Amino acid sequence: MIRRIGRMIRKGWVFLANLSLEKKLILIFVFLLSLPITYVSYLSARSTFDSVLQNATNNAIQMAVNASNTTDRYVADLKRSTALPLYNSDVQYYLEQETTDWGKNVAMGMFLSYLSHTKKEIAAVYLVDRYEHIFFDKRPDITELSTKDQLGTWKRLVDQQSGAHPILMGRHSIRVNGNKEKAVFSVLRTVKSASTLQDIGIIVFDIDIGLFQDIAEPMDRVTQGSSLILDEQGKLVYASGDPGTVNARQSELMSMRQSRQTGYFESEIDGKSYLTVYVVSEQTGWTTSVSIPLAKILYKVKQNSTTLIVTTLLLLSIALIAATFFSHALTKPLKSMVRYMRQVQHGNLNVWITTRYEDEIGMLGSHFNRMILRVKELLNEIKATEKRKQLADMRALQSQINPHFIYNTLESIRMLAEINDDPQVAKLTYLLGTQLRYSIVRGEETVTIAQELEHVQHYFDLLSIRFPGKFKLTIDVPEAFRGLPVLKLIFQPIVENAVFHGLERKPGTGTVSIAAWKEREHVIFRVQDDGVGMDGQKLLALNASLRETDAGGSFGIGIHNVNERIRLHYGHGCGLQVHSEPGAGTSVLIKIKEKLPDDGE
Repeated sequence: MIRRIGRMIRKGWVFLANLSLEKKLILIFVFLLSLPITYVSYLSARSTFDSVLQNATNNAIQMAVNASNTTDRYVADLKRSTALPLYNSDVQYYLEQETTDWGKNVAMGMFLSYLSHTKKEIAAVYLVDRYEHIFFDKRPDITELSTKDQLGTWKRLVDQQSGAHPILMGRHSIRVNGNKEKAVFSVLRTVKSASTLQDIGIIVFDIDIGLFQDIAEPMDRVTQGSSLILDEQGKLVYASGDPGTVNARQSELMSMRQSRQTGYFESEIDGKSYLTVYVVSEQTGWTTSVSIPLAKILYKVKQNSTTLIVTTLLLLSIALIAATFFSHALTKPLKSMVRYMRQVQHGNLNVWITTRYEDEIGMLGSHFNRMILRVKELLNEIKATEKRKQLADMRALQSQINPHFIYNTLESIRMLAEINDDPQVAKLTYLLGTQLRYSIVRGEETVTIAQELEHVQHYFDLLSIRFPGKFKLTIDVPEAFRGLPVLKLIFQPIVENAVFHGLERKPGTGTVSIAAWKEREHVIFRVQDDGVGMDGQKLLALNASLRETDAGGSFGIGIHNVNERIRLHYGHGCGLQVHSEPGAGTSVLIKIKEKLPDDGE
């Protein structure tokens, strides 16, 4: 993974390095200008976002605390109201009376009517005497109230409490006006005898859940959210807003609510993000919360962000235009200079840069103009010198080759004449004359491959007279190559070198072979012998001297003369290359172009 990242960084760096100077300057200007602008814009947007979100959270928490306190005060009033039967002697008396008569009904009804009118949200108030007779009073809009199955629930709750403290019962339904159900929450308490402190009854208040609408509505309106009130067990008491999201909001609140009395969290419901704040009442244990869509909280922030983005983009565009203008102004003279340099590269030296300013670029243009003038002068000098050099080298090389060959041939004739008055002398003299005419005549510097091979054959005929059966020549050059033009005297010095340095010291008959083939625009000739060869160190030194055109050293002048003539006439890349192994022989590769340079023009 680290290597992959490293390769990507290197590729990116190479890409940037290969950009034009103008583009690099634009990138640098834009980067230096856009970085602080973007950073300041980001800090501004982030600060605004955090500030708005924090203010909305604090306001929502304050509203939830107010709503929770209102609920606590209301429940506290109800709990105090449950203690009133303890101070009413008539109620005390009738709660312990087993029979129910007119006087008991009147006294109970008056007391319950008083209690039910203390708060408008009270749906019904009940009194249960010692003998489980139920008396109640209800709101005027409730024409019928069913108390069936409620007594068992009340008794179970007061038995679990096992004391005289009020009990808060969460949301449940009562049956009213036939089969209709009404959502209420209840506050109930055991009524004790003022004289004996024994349990003599139960008092119950049923409060309409609509109470919480009046409490939560201001909070929802200010925060633009939806309220949720849960009892101590986490069961729903009241919910506002979209009914479809109530269960999801209740689940999120139960899972995110912590032991803290006040808190907040962010959640996502049906693809929408919400900020939820909650308050847990110390008195009731109920949780009051409000969930606010973040989109409503951040609406103004998004508007400001849009304005900020547009402003940032406008500043960046101005920066880009300014960077492009200055970069173009700075690099325009350099582009002109590069264009002139390319013309010079293609051989056009008739260019001249007009400098307008005396800055570094102007100085560079002036130096460029002086350089072009000097290059023209040097090229003219080189052309004249090269022509003189080639002519002198050609004459000098041929002068080196011809005496060397003549000396060896005359030595052969002298030895044969001293040993024996042999008829072969006539043939030897004939061959010698042919060789001399071929070498000395300067009428033509270029001959055909066939003529060169014939010259080599005559040379071998001379050798066969001097060394009968010692040397053998094989020529395997295709007819297609025999008509090619080639410089005179390139094969014979190499063959002579093979004979006297490779085959003469070898016992028995030695063979020299000449072969040819084509490689692209070049023709390769191989002169190979099966002589004694040479070691690797000597071979490396020989090839190095051929590459460096060193005609001196311990390798003689013949092979170096041929190599130098080929390189002078065919150009760099042509010449000789030697391969050899001790005891296996030596091969010399001659690389020439299929046509002489002058023929292609």
